[in-house]
Amino acid sequence: MPLNEHEQRIFDEIEKQLFDSDPKFQERVRKAAMGARGKRLQRLAAFLFVMGLVVMLVSFTRSALIAGLGFVLMVVSAGWVAMSIRSNRTERSSGSVDDWLDGFRQRWRRDR
Repeated sequence: MPLNEHEQRIFDEIEKQLFDSDPKFQERVRKAAMGARGKRLQRLAAFLFVMGLVVMLVSFTRSALIAGLGFVLMVVSAGWVAMSIRSNRTERSSGSVDDWLDGFRQRWRRDR
């Protein structure tokens, strides 16, 4: 059952106060929501990859154009999964590569 307008306003105010009082909690909620969305998109991309494979294998002897479209679907979905995995890794690392590069630059300057 959906909330009425008054209840929704109260809920929004409570949520805003909670996020304002604890910024770390807000960040954890945001990352968790993005993680769930990312997993769903990864599953969709994996499904599209399998569909592209099936289309390619079934239509290869009948039509090279349709088989080519299946192959393109496979490549696009594989790229989508790879980019999604890479973005998840960079979010989890929280800038560790940047920290490493900064440390390396500082050491390089000191050694000169």
